[in-house]
Amino acid sequence: MPRYQYDGRDRKRVRKGTVQADNRREAVLKLRDQGIRVLNIIEMPETTLTKEISIGSPVKRPQLIMFLQQFSTLLRAGVTIVEAITILSQQVDSKPFRKILSEIGDDLRGGGSLSDAMAKHPKVFEPLTLNMIAAGEASGTIDDSLDRLAVHYEKSYATRQKVVSAMVYPVVVLVLAFGVVIFLLTSIVPMFVEMFESLDAELPAITLFVLGASEFMQKYWYVLVGLVLLVVIGIYVMNRTKQGKYMIDSFLLRMPLIGDLMKKSVLSTMTRTLSSLFTSSVPILQAMTITERIVDNAVIAKVMRESRNSLQQGNSIAAPMKDHWAFPPLIPHMISIGEQTGALDKMLVKVAEFYEKEVETATERMKALIEPLMMIFLAVIVGTIVMAIMIPMFSMYEQVG
Repeated sequence: MPRYQYDGRDRKRVRKGTVQADNRREAVLKLRDQGIRVLNIIEMPETTLTKEISIGSPVKRPQLIMFLQQFSTLLRAGVTIVEAITILSQQVDSKPFRKILSEIGDDLRGGGSLSDAMAKHPKVFEPLTLNMIAAGEASGTIDDSLDRLAVHYEKSYATRQKVVSAMVYPVVVLVLAFGVVIFLLTSIVPMFVEMFESLDAELPAITLFVLGASEFMQKYWYVLVGLVLLVVIGIYVMNRTKQGKYMIDSFLLRMPLIGDLMKKSVLSTMTRTLSSLFTSSVPILQAMTITERIVDNAVIAKVMRESRNSLQQGNSIAAPMKDHWAFPPLIPHMISIGEQTGALDKMLVKVAEFYEKEVETATERMKALIEPLMMIFLAVIVGTIVMAIMIPMFSMYEQVG
């Protein structure tokens, strides 16, 4: 879409900036709707430098949460949807998000619905958002839907950040340990090779092992790099297939320490998503389908699919969850109670809150446990190399003495 640079005035001051539109007339009308009287406007030439490049979602999750909160507040204050979108498009700092909101505003002024306008931007607005907005439009409670979405994304984002922060430390320590080992084997150990070769005494097994590893690292380092790349590519290819992703996700959930944390995080996302959709009056089968797509774990998604099929056959949602290893007894028990009492959304909220607290506790416990384990691991690796060098040197000094 062409971009136009303009000079203009509003009621308070001179305005300068850029606006995107299909043509010059549309650009002037768009600015006029924003209360800007255009004095001069020219089309900007499109170059490689001016093109916006985005990988993945062009809008960060915190930006989306803030947008939903502000949108809801404006609607509760009596501002129309079109006016609210226009105001928010002028306030956001992200250029891609500003462009998206501007296009949504154009669709709304053309008579389209908010959910349909948002559906044109699937990288920003997920099926969860679209269905809750559509339900809010049908019931006349869009502001409530926006509030629930903001809470949902805020809770999910906080939980995800806690899991990521818990994973960062061990990964950093492992990378550091790997780097130190490579440095010692390629730079320090070779300095002692000639010295050890001049000794007539038989070298200890640990020294021979370290010297062999050093020689291999210097001569065949590309083999190690190739193996690492092969493993990374293999995992990537496996993760792109249905069966491969299921195997990887199953392995991750079964891992000690990390698996328990990941399981609680995924289950909190699942239960909160279902609760948000049920509260917004989204049909239960549709809600389960959406949740299955959103849950980023093939094992849990498969159980969700089985639960939906169970419901279609007239059975309980909780039936496939009861005997599955990935689901603690609490979840099917609470869902069964919710089905019997007609308060499934409230039961799911309680489960989500419980597991969000569990994630917080588990991350703190994991950090406290992994920190000393990683330090011991690093000390053992470096200590082994140092000992392999020092033991023959001590033997040599004793012979000289």
